[in-house]
Amino acid sequence: MRAAPGRPGAPGVRALAATVVAALWIAAAAAPAVAADGTSAEVVSRGVTIPSFYNPPTELPERNGALIRTEHLPLALSLPGSHGPLPGTATRLMYKSTDTTGAPVAVTGAYIEPSAAWRGGGPRPLVAVASGTMGQGDQCAPSLALEHPLTVSLETLSVGYEDIAVYRLLASGAAVVVTDYVGFGATDRLHTYVNRVDEAHALLDAARAARSVTGASVDASSRVGFYGYSQGGGATGAAAELQPSYAPDVNLVGSYVGAPPADLTAVMKGIDGSALAGALGWSINGFVQTDPSLKPILDANINARGKAALADLSTMCIGDALLGYGFTKSTKWTNDGSSLADIIAREPKLQTFLDGQRIGRLKPTTPVRLATGTQDDIVGHAQARQLAVDWCKKGANVTYKPVVLPNLGDKIVTNHLVPLLTDQGDAISWLTDRLSGKAVASNCWTMPVQP
Repeated sequence: MRAAPGRPGAPGVRALAATVVAALWIAAAAAPAVAADGTSAEVVSRGVTIPSFYNPPTELPERNGALIRTEHLPLALSLPGSHGPLPGTATRLMYKSTDTTGAPVAVTGAYIEPSAAWRGGGPRPLVAVASGTMGQGDQCAPSLALEHPLTVSLETLSVGYEDIAVYRLLASGAAVVVTDYVGFGATDRLHTYVNRVDEAHALLDAARAARSVTGASVDASSRVGFYGYSQGGGATGAAAELQPSYAPDVNLVGSYVGAPPADLTAVMKGIDGSALAGALGWSINGFVQTDPSLKPILDANINARGKAALADLSTMCIGDALLGYGFTKSTKWTNDGSSLADIIAREPKLQTFLDGQRIGRLKPTTPVRLATGTQDDIVGHAQARQLAVDWCKKGANVTYKPVVLPNLGDKIVTNHLVPLLTDQGDAISWLTDRLSGKAVASNCWTMPVQP
């Protein structure tokens, strides 16, 4: 069972917590408790009991996208309708995917069959939604947020902000499948935050799994679109790149790639010391979960306070991290006062790992719409725009949209969050046009030379 240390408080308490928790630093070595039936035992994460549905079995099917189990998912925001509940009927999913190492993994999520008729051209399409940053604790899983949009307690704060986009897509008549990514909700491992291959595979296999849900009106011929912003934008960008090789059977017609963290080395510098500094911990935890050989390097550089923070963050949602670790500088977490960026710069193995997470080295074969706020100082505008440039150079069909807004506050997340809301309508309209079979021309030729 995953440990859930409390948030450090006064300096003396923090020091004691650091000493105790450092020994429990999750990394990749944490072994889950196992029940007699071979599934992981029930977990309580920061006072929230994770339904036993999320416990993965010890044996998984061979086929990627194969359903492992399903159950009804009660949507928190639902109204009775003459043709069923509005906006639709939801099903909780567990399906098989493959992680970065090539190992099989169980992933959870949700499929929603909409009540609204599809108003576009052709049969009902499917949108696979990749959520933005929710945290790393199991209680933060996006599928749980559909059931509990706001979770508030003395121990955790989780907000299902992606529910807005999900409901807008359902209103268009498109079916929606949401992935929890690798490790979210599941008790056998940590969520591998911003791991491009894990996220891409989880999203592509969610689209496959949706076709097998009882009562689903989508099938293998249905047009598929991807929708994602921030962490989700990285996932949709990576999935668009990998779809031709990993899931050619998914009839992908377009991807919305909002504020993607395409270059993690640059993004980690932007996050350091910001309101979203806790994401540094989720990144490091995810890196070590993927590649345990990185742990000795980090152990040698991160101090007891840093290790305690990493363990603490591994159980947190985004609300917890904003309150508990907002504006923290990584220099406080290291033995010699170096920043994490400095450590990465001097450790070739870390550089190689992060370089392997770079999005933009492959060409999407279907249209992509990449939007980024020109003032974004969390998931930096320059590196996101560079992804559009990289794809354009490869001849991809790219619609690039710089979201021009005034500076809404340095490093307090507003410059990153507001473009999600102001551009959402246009993003969904662009995506529904692709799902209707409408063609789109690239605007790479209009892209300004400078960011």
